[in-house]
Amino acid sequence: MTPPRPDLTARWARRSSVLAVFTAVHILSFALLLPRIIAGETYGDVILYRHWAFHGFSTGIWLGIDDAWVYPAAAMLPMIVSGLLGHQLYMLGWFLLCLVLNLTAVLALLTSSSTRYGWQAAYLWMSLTAILGPVAFSRVDGVTGPLVVVGLVLAAAYPVVASSVLSLATWIKVWPAAAVLALLMTAKARVRVLLAGLLVSGVIVGTAASRGGVGNVFGFLSTQGERGMQLEAPLATPGLWQAILAGATTVEFNAEIHTLEIRGSLAEPLAAWMDAFLCLAVASIALLMVAALKKGADRAELLATGTLAVVGALIVFNKVGSPQFMIWLVAVVSVGVALNGRRWIVPSALMVLIAVLTTLVYPIFYTQLHEALDPGVALLLSARNLLVVVVFAWAVRQLRLLRNNVPGTAPLTPLSHGPGGVGGSVGGTA
Repeated sequence: MTPPRPDLTARWARRSSVLAVFTAVHILSFALLLPRIIAGETYGDVILYRHWAFHGFSTGIWLGIDDAWVYPAAAMLPMIVSGLLGHQLYMLGWFLLCLVLNLTAVLALLTSSSTRYGWQAAYLWMSLTAILGPVAFSRVDGVTGPLVVVGLVLAAAYPVVASSVLSLATWIKVWPAAAVLALLMTAKARVRVLLAGLLVSGVIVGTAASRGGVGNVFGFLSTQGERGMQLEAPLATPGLWQAILAGATTVEFNAEIHTLEIRGSLAEPLAAWMDAFLCLAVASIALLMVAALKKGADRAELLATGTLAVVGALIVFNKVGSPQFMIWLVAVVSVGVALNGRRWIVPSALMVLIAVLTTLVYPIFYTQLHEALDPGVALLLSARNLLVVVVFAWAVRQLRLLRNNVPGTAPLTPLSHGPGGVGGSVGGTA
């Protein structure tokens, strides 16, 4: 009998250890949620998801299609799926959905031919999911995060499938549009990638049109316009400290959207300009990506780095600073590590710190911040926000290095890519 090859044995050992960690993380998360599941309760925003889903079940009126909604229309899909186990077991349904999607992301990282460092990335993904567990299993971002991981991993060999997955994720929560934009810019088969995204969008918009709700399907685009600078937003940090030190700002509760906002001083003008700052940042990132492509930058490297830069911009130049936004960064950084290994040690190490600080702020010490503006908790939040800005700056710097064709910014070894994928440094645009 021929003994197994050492490399195959090592590969299976690594995969088994990753799956063991995956199992442990989800058993622990399930154990923490079990009392609520048994009591028929939910956790975090899942209570809203259950209400919206069963409102649709009972009335036939679906938010995002029959009525305007804060989320894109497809966000109702995971909420409906979770409701298949019934009202009492809705939390269990949501947890199982997250488990399946997380497993899909881990398997994508482990088995793709383009992810040389997939097992390290899978460890990172699971570790950060465990740290961010309070939001990873209670926010819709916990659904879109693994979808983005899968989409970015598939981009090399299956760009059309990747575009479909990322487009669906965008119709669940807007932020995956960052990955769609980066994919459109880096894929050789841009026309097919664009058509796949349009097809997914067409199905969703067509479904709304069939029910007479075309206007509602885009309602999420206008729901954020009137809100102020949220307490936790990165660029609200100076205003937060002004409020703590009895300066020119105050913190007020917005009852309509149940959040704390900074008021006074430069808070209102800053909030009014945030969309303009974001557009300018995204346009600048796009120009850096175009320049890098012209210099022959590796497309897989550019896809991951460009996505991270745009996601960073979506967080830094945002009036909102919700803890679940860190899942966006975790998803992209995990893929970056899978493709590039230790060259992404900086953002991966920073993400560990960011995840720990995020969970310390919410939910552990959030009451102290929310009710008393505790300076110690504010310091934790400020440190988290600063590190997020550093991750964003790192991604932009990497784009500049790729644009300048600096040695050492391309992958260490060639990646295996299918036809029309994002691998390689040359190729047509159709």
